[in-house]
Amino acid sequence: MKKFFLLFAAFIFLVNYSLATHQRAAEITYRHVEGLTFEFTITMYTRTSSPADDTRTTMPISWGDETGEEIPRIIFEEIPEVFDITYNVYKGLHTFPAPGSYTVSVEDPNRNNGVVNIPNSVNVPMFIETSLVINPFLGYNNSVQLLNPPIDQGCVGKNFIHNPGAFDIDGDSLAYHLVVCKGAGGFDIPGYSFPKTSDVFRIDSVTGDLLWQTPVLQGEYNVAIVIEEWRHGFKIGSVRRDMQIEIVACDHEPPIIESIDDTCVLAGDLLQFDVKAIDPDGTNVVLSAFGGPFEQATSPAVIIPDPAMGNDTVTTTFLWQTTCDHVRFEPYTTIFKARDNGFPINLVNFKTVFIQVIAPAPENLLAEPLGSGIELSWEKSPCENAVGYRIYRRSGESGWEPGYCETGVPPYTGFKLIKEIDGLNTLDFRDDNGGEGLVQGIKYCYRVTALFFDGAESYASNESCASLKKDVPIITHVSNDSTDLSIGQVLVVWAKPSELDTITFPGPYKYMLFRNNGLVWDAPEEIAVFNGLNDTIYIDQEVDLNSNDGPYSYRVDLESETTGFIGSSQKASSIFVQTQATDGEIKLSWFPKVPWDNEYYVIYRKDPGETTYDSIGSSQLPFYNDKGLTNLEEYCYYVKSIGHYSLPGLFDPLINYSQLVCATPVDNVPPCQPLLSVSADCENIANELVIKMPPQEVCDASEECDCDVSHYRIYYAPPGSNDLQLIDSVERVENDTATYYYHTNIESVVGCYAVVAVDSVGNASPMSEVVCQGYDACPPYELPNVFTPNGDGQNDLFTPKTGTEANPRANVDHIDINIFNRWGKIMFSTQDPQINWDGKNQSNNIDCAEGVYYYVCEVYIVTLNGIEQFTLTGAVTLIRGR
Repeated sequence: MKKFFLLFAAFIFLVNYSLATHQRAAEITYRHVEGLTFEFTITMYTRTSSPADDTRTTMPISWGDETGEEIPRIIFEEIPEVFDITYNVYKGLHTFPAPGSYTVSVEDPNRNNGVVNIPNSVNVPMFIETSLVINPFLGYNNSVQLLNPPIDQGCVGKNFIHNPGAFDIDGDSLAYHLVVCKGAGGFDIPGYSFPKTSDVFRIDSVTGDLLWQTPVLQGEYNVAIVIEEWRHGFKIGSVRRDMQIEIVACDHEPPIIESIDDTCVLAGDLLQFDVKAIDPDGTNVVLSAFGGPFEQATSPAVIIPDPAMGNDTVTTTFLWQTTCDHVRFEPYTTIFKARDNGFPINLVNFKTVFIQVIAPAPENLLAEPLGSGIELSWEKSPCENAVGYRIYRRSGESGWEPGYCETGVPPYTGFKLIKEIDGLNTLDFRDDNGGEGLVQGIKYCYRVTALFFDGAESYASNESCASLKKDVPIITHVSNDSTDLSIGQVLVVWAKPSELDTITFPGPYKYMLFRNNGLVWDAPEEIAVFNGLNDTIYIDQEVDLNSNDGPYSYRVDLESETTGFIGSSQKASSIFVQTQATDGEIKLSWFPKVPWDNEYYVIYRKDPGETTYDSIGSSQLPFYNDKGLTNLEEYCYYVKSIGHYSLPGLFDPLINYSQLVCATPVDNVPPCQPLLSVSADCENIANELVIKMPPQEVCDASEECDCDVSHYRIYYAPPGSNDLQLIDSVERVENDTATYYYHTNIESVVGCYAVVAVDSVGNASPMSEVVCQGYDACPPYELPNVFTPNGDGQNDLFTPKTGTEANPRANVDHIDINIFNRWGKIMFSTQDPQINWDGKNQSNNIDCAEGVYYYVCEVYIVTLNGIEQFTLTGAVTLIRGR
């Protein structure tokens, strides 16, 4: 009866074993239904010959919200083109409890037998997962759909290429990654390896092309690909595909595909191009295509013929009548697949073409000046799915025309985005600089684009320019008087209103000049009045730029003594240079607020002991770092600006000078944060600290720190304490890459360390990362199961199994051990972690008999939290034989 039972159990095991060894490839995809409800699809490719295929009418799925269920199979069919493979599809709906991030997974035993790169694959489950982010601010998500099956074939010594054919209906940006296949519990499969190759095995993160160059061994291989979806810079979902590749021996080459490269098309136009496939071995070729353009609900793309087939060279024509519905930020991926008719397997090749569908530009942009602003108008975008417009502005004409695939208005054109308008039917905008008014003397040029829900922009409109009437004064200079910069008087110059409406505002006229201390116009005072229009120069002798702690700002008002106030100039400030002295360097910065455009700045310096200033450099930005200076020596500076108005008839160029300013460099730059590692000397109960600075190029690139170090401060926190205390310092050896410190006279290696780098003048770095040594820095406290106290000098004492180069006191404070004989009598006791029992009865010093002795050992280990206790119980065999 017992024999029968064992045979029956073995039979049941073998039946279940055969039923469970069938999984070849799988993936999970989903689509949004409504609200928090999504439809999930499990696609599996299984071994047809396995009886498990017939019985798996449902599949368990974990929803990632602590629930799961069995969902039904809706498709079950063999794939006629490929031997022993069945196509399975399971579908199910699920409503999530709330917005959040979820990982939906399926684990199904087991994979098919004999997968080369998965040890014992027949006992390894298939595990797939898909991530989903439900975020109302990002919008609901649909996963990618993978249009190319995850079963493929290749030849030894021939390039293998596969593309999953990912299509994202939401137009999200996709990124592809190779990852390790997962098994039981969703963990990486132990011993898994990527397929062996003679050159490379990688995936193109942009196109999704998986390239194996070239396979070296025949067999079946499984690889996993994760396709991530990104929206507005946030990862919103991913799909893990676990696919199978069969490699066999053959001597023919894959087909060659000839096609255009990436292209663009104006929405509403027909995109048409030919694609050719050639088989170098002369076998018949089948040329097909898949991808986003073919999946469109309206006006999908087609190829004619579909597929192209018949001989060793075939051609198909790609045709896509695009519409505005096809406009999106991300390009469409179109994948052409050529398959030969070689023996023993068909080889394939892929060609990916990215197609960008671009919306037409808004037409007839018109800019007209009115008062202190410019009125813009344009025609409605022909794309009804546009959600608004973007308005860009620059000073002066650009001469830019968009490239064929160039959307929006790139920054290199000099345009800046000034307004984003919601609504397709809003077709005008007044630019008055946010209520501040635009500047006379500037020619303002504009472009408008149509905006779409995902951030896509149309082609840019025509460029339209306009300028305000020059009917008020225009300030051209607010400068340190160049006749003698050391006095610090301010030269203020303005251009008279050349387009003044003298009929509306008859004379006589006068100017009122106002001054404000600082950039913020909070306390202006009238400092001068000028009769007539021709007096436009003033030297402000009441101030001293060189001694003031900030810039001065000015404004000129124009008034008719007949009708009253006419208008004001824009405010303009002097150039005020600020200095920041540091180690061998003085950093200069200035931020004048002026209505004209400053093209560049020239920096002048007077060296210690000199009487004249020399030009030392120029900058297009309002800052300059003067390096290579001598500490504790005074250097003096001023800055000259060269600027322009974009309209003719005004001073050009506009040259203005800053105040004179002096500074003294000083070494106040701390060392960069040091790098610390700690290793335990378990034999001598000590810790060795290895201290390094970052690479020199890192220090050189930093504005905040350098690698100048004279010594390091050592900080230590003993077990049970978080309080780091300074315990010592160690000199840095010049030109050495590392500095070593040996911490001795400690009771245990357990503890935490940090270091601070200090330079020769006392500047201290940020503290390093805290590095802690725990109990596990040395071997754990364990006891042997045998010893031989026979006086031969080998294994004569019962001591811990800590190794010959470790002291148990390195991580053990003390113990409390009692060793008993078989009748429960104590033979030996100690609190010494070394134990050192010599096999004698401790009470009478008589040798104990050979045999088994039992112990109970309370071990008090040293941890970062302090002393902790655990109990060891066991037996040791005492042998005296020689």
